[in-house]
Amino acid sequence: MAIFKYTATDLSGKTVHGKESAEDRVALVQKLKDKGLFCTSYTEEQEKQRDAKVKFKTKDLAFFSRQISTMLTSGISLVKALSILLSQQEDKKKKALLSEIYDDVQRGRSFSEALQAQGNAFPNLFISMVAAGESSGNLDLIMNRLSSHYDKENKTNNKIKSAMSYPIILGIIMVVIVIALFVFVMPRFADMFADPDEIPGFTKLLLDISASMVTYWYIYLIAVIGIVIAIKTIKKIPAVRFWWDKTKCRIPKAGKLICTIYTSRFAHTMSNLFSSGMGMVECIQKSEQTLSNAYISKEFETVVENVKQGEALSTAIARTGIFDGVFTSVILVGEESGTLDEILEKTADYYDDESDTAINKLTSMLQPLMILVMGVLVCAILLAIYPAMYQAMGNIS
Repeated sequence: MAIFKYTATDLSGKTVHGKESAEDRVALVQKLKDKGLFCTSYTEEQEKQRDAKVKFKTKDLAFFSRQISTMLTSGISLVKALSILLSQQEDKKKKALLSEIYDDVQRGRSFSEALQAQGNAFPNLFISMVAAGESSGNLDLIMNRLSSHYDKENKTNNKIKSAMSYPIILGIIMVVIVIALFVFVMPRFADMFADPDEIPGFTKLLLDISASMVTYWYIYLIAVIGIVIAIKTIKKIPAVRFWWDKTKCRIPKAGKLICTIYTSRFAHTMSNLFSSGMGMVECIQKSEQTLSNAYISKEFETVVENVKQGEALSTAIARTGIFDGVFTSVILVGEESGTLDEILEKTADYYDDESDTAINKLTSMLQPLMILVMGVLVCAILLAIYPAMYQAMGNIS
């Protein structure tokens, strides 16, 4: 979509100057003609994308879509609906963003163009579906689908956060206990050994670590911060991210559960995009992008190429080995019966339940693993302490 600066004349012969977005010159002339203007000259200019003032989260997107859908269904115009939302918004940053969208739409820009001009405030999926709704004249239905989509995604994210809260708390407790043992408990047992040469090797190692943590605690703190920053930086390297995303899908048992969550998200997105009238190839590309997995993205490049060449979607997806056989079989039935959108919607509901089960199973796998790690660390410290205790009791006797 390009931005054109134009000069035109209206029906009364008056010269009019302005800007208009259009796909090309022909679309520009037609747009102006629909407004009763006759284009005399134009120049194309590159639009600068605005910096996002705030990024809408899934919860915000669900609420925003639901409000727009309800008002459009009630017969309220889009401009009026945006005006109402703008007046009700309390967050200053979101209010400023909605104000710009409202101004753009009021000046004649399409809703999708106004959203796209806000940088990365709105996800590409959201903007694409809005554009599809505008072109088909079913923006109210599309906004309703978007509301359901982001509402489900928000619930899934909340379930993952809720399920991970216990392992995270357990991990924090484990770290605190280990630090407390090294900083406060271990130094007290160092003086129990009458002869330092009699200290067992393993005990001496842990005592040295304990002494260094007490004396050079700031070095450990800097090291931890450095490791965290290094991990975040390394994960941004394409090759590393690809390896990590591929490993996640290949982990025994856990990989299958992770792919189940991906299947649920892919099915929901694909169903919404396909039912909105979007082309098959674009549906595949945008559905895959919602998974945020570099390995799957690479695999789907082949899927897209094969579908472009006429291969069935079910066959192309089955070859990747990412999704289970049931899902690909269901897609095949939808393709053969011509009801792919309905089949995908029902399949997405089924995989919602499977996704919940997968999240619970992943959590149940993490909890005993973390308890085991904490137990091993505490046992190691106790093994180092016991020789000092035995020697102290021997001296007392």
